[in-house]
Amino acid sequence: MIDIAHLRKDYLQASLDITDVDPDPIVQFGRWMQQALDSQLPEPTAMTVATVDATGQPSARILLLKEFDARGFSFFTNYASRKGQDLAVNPRAALLFHWVELERQVRIEGSVEKLPEAESDAYYRVRPLGSRIGAWASPQSTVLPDRAWLELRVREAERELDGDPQRPPFWGGYRLRPSALEFWQGRPSRLHDRLRYLRQPAAQPIDGAPVAEGWRIERLAP
Repeated sequence: MIDIAHLRKDYLQASLDITDVDPDPIVQFGRWMQQALDSQLPEPTAMTVATVDATGQPSARILLLKEFDARGFSFFTNYASRKGQDLAVNPRAALLFHWVELERQVRIEGSVEKLPEAESDAYYRVRPLGSRIGAWASPQSTVLPDRAWLELRVREAERELDGDPQRPPFWGGYRLRPSALEFWQGRPSRLHDRLRYLRQPAAQPIDGAPVAEGWRIERLAP
């Protein structure tokens, strides 16, 4: 057996206080994302996307964030994939960004809806040609007989689509509208800093914490 129980690291880089953050969580997320980009992390937009199916079974996978703004956080996939099927029956999800090198996490929870077709079309057009063809060729999340079967599907799609594929009707984007965001900064002795933003129906200052319209900030125990 490999002994991993005693592996640990103390987090020493930074701290996080309510006075440090923007009252708008999207602005605060943008600050941290920019710092992740500036630090040239390997995959700064990589995030875990967790969904739950009709039976209550959760599943999670890594995707790339493609856009974020006041409306929410957007990603793209095959609508018939496992995550797409989950979202069809339970349109809520959780996102997790883990920037190991910065000793930071961001957790986001909320409701999910499909992007308008025009937005999915626009993103699909800027994807590399191989990825555009792959969206047609891959029946995502289904069982394949072998790798050769998939490669044959790709070659067939290349011939049929003639170098200019349009977006498949079964592929497109989703947007998560956040109801809660948590910013986590690692600290020594596992006494980490955790600040959570909760969406509120109206902006009311609570305990002196800064608020943007519709958001309340609170500190959580590590």
